[in-house]
Amino acid sequence: MVKAVQAGRHNRVKALQWLLTHSFSGRALAVKRVTENKGRNTPGVDKVTWKTPAAKANAIASLKRRGYSPLPLRRVLIPKKNGKTRPLGIPVMRCRAMQALHLLALEPVAETTADPNSYGFRPERSTADAGGQCFISLAKKASAEWVLEADIQGCFDKISHDWMIANIPTDKVILKKWLKAGYVYQNELFPTDAGTPQGGIISPVAANMTLDGLEAMLAERFPRARQRGLKVNMVRYADDFIITGHSKEWLEHEVRPAVTEFLAERGLLLSPEKTRITHIKDGFDFLGWHIRKYNGKLLMKPSKANVKAHLDKIREIIKANKTAKQASLIRLLNPVLRGWANYHSHAVAKKTFDRVDHEVWSMLWRWAARRHPNKGARWIKMKYFKTKGLRNWVFAATEKQEDGTTREVTLLKVADTPIKRHVKIKAGANPHDPQWAPYFESRWGQKMLNSARGRGKLYRAWLRQDGMCSNCRQPITMKTRWVVTHIVKPTDGGTDAASNLQVHHPNCRRTPQHA
Repeated sequence: MVKAVQAGRHNRVKALQWLLTHSFSGRALAVKRVTENKGRNTPGVDKVTWKTPAAKANAIASLKRRGYSPLPLRRVLIPKKNGKTRPLGIPVMRCRAMQALHLLALEPVAETTADPNSYGFRPERSTADAGGQCFISLAKKASAEWVLEADIQGCFDKISHDWMIANIPTDKVILKKWLKAGYVYQNELFPTDAGTPQGGIISPVAANMTLDGLEAMLAERFPRARQRGLKVNMVRYADDFIITGHSKEWLEHEVRPAVTEFLAERGLLLSPEKTRITHIKDGFDFLGWHIRKYNGKLLMKPSKANVKAHLDKIREIIKANKTAKQASLIRLLNPVLRGWANYHSHAVAKKTFDRVDHEVWSMLWRWAARRHPNKGARWIKMKYFKTKGLRNWVFAATEKQEDGTTREVTLLKVADTPIKRHVKIKAGANPHDPQWAPYFESRWGQKMLNSARGRGKLYRAWLRQDGMCSNCRQPITMKTRWVVTHIVKPTDGGTDAASNLQVHHPNCRRTPQHA
């Protein structure tokens, strides 16, 4: 399908999409996806979920184009950090599976035609890649000094249905039915005249494809010969994007009108209040980081708003567990601390990590002191805080296991998270293009080595193969080196589980041997 898109053979693309969406394998993969993801137990308006093998088999048989009529979505309101709510539309299981099925046929096209510097809701791309591109665009002495921070008003809710139906290369009949299905809120049915529902499996890709072409439009409007002087660069993560330029006036009078015109065709509008133009010396917030030049050196740090939101979340967890066991509280806090620290592990974050550790320590001291109002500080310290090596005040607890043994549970210290340089994905990399397969396998293998969980998976796969190469059956050692690949590729429905991994020598790239 990728080759057909690259060759401009649109009829061939449609034929391949038709074959995929009508195949048993495609329908089975779609049902597998919706019955294994986090929302599998959340029903739509019909209150039906697919839990049994029989229900899943019937579901595969039910994914037919003929006679398909989607039910309205069940709307729930999710609270936002600013006190407002975000509407979430929950489709019924059959509609989710149909969307997953058509996503299988749409995603290869979307990835082949996507803007090179678009990083949100795309396979193998992340906010770290977007941050890396910001650094590339702004770090040099001769880089752009002005940044247009764009904010689209209610992007998901405002996209023109007519534009999507005319321009998104998927089954138009099915797409129109999804868009016009409406939603139910408090037992009342409401129509949908614009937007793509947040909560639909295919919605992020549809929204991305709506905004794709913005980078190409800028390149066409301001050709490469002039770009060197104008310093045009764009970085987009979903509907959040920045555009760099050589002057405030040029961004205001040339770029902003061009972007406004591009969005208007799609039923979208820039927010007048939130869209601003900023000098790099003043800095700007993007994806949880504050990006700013200090004396000519570009630094990316966790933004104040992001740090505050993180500490507020920690505070809420501690407040909700006033009477919990210390070990239980540590288990609740550690995943939150680890996730936040890993997110910022590619930024200039050491000082921020130290400050966060101190704030968390203060919260936990107050938590412990409130539990024992009649005890002194020394007693509280002895009960809740340990000394480990050269480190004092370690929040740790010893608990009994089921087998009678004891185990110590220790609170994660975010300042222990190493700061590592992130290797940005190549702009044109496409996980659906076989030519890029070695690149993604190498990149993914390196990513595994950078985490304890990844190294564990690698070790289990190596043990399963008795320490031998999956192809030549010769030993794999530190001296021979190795490459980790998927038996079933992620783009074909494969997972990152150790059972779906194989280890082989770097030069042994023959047909995978299924273990």
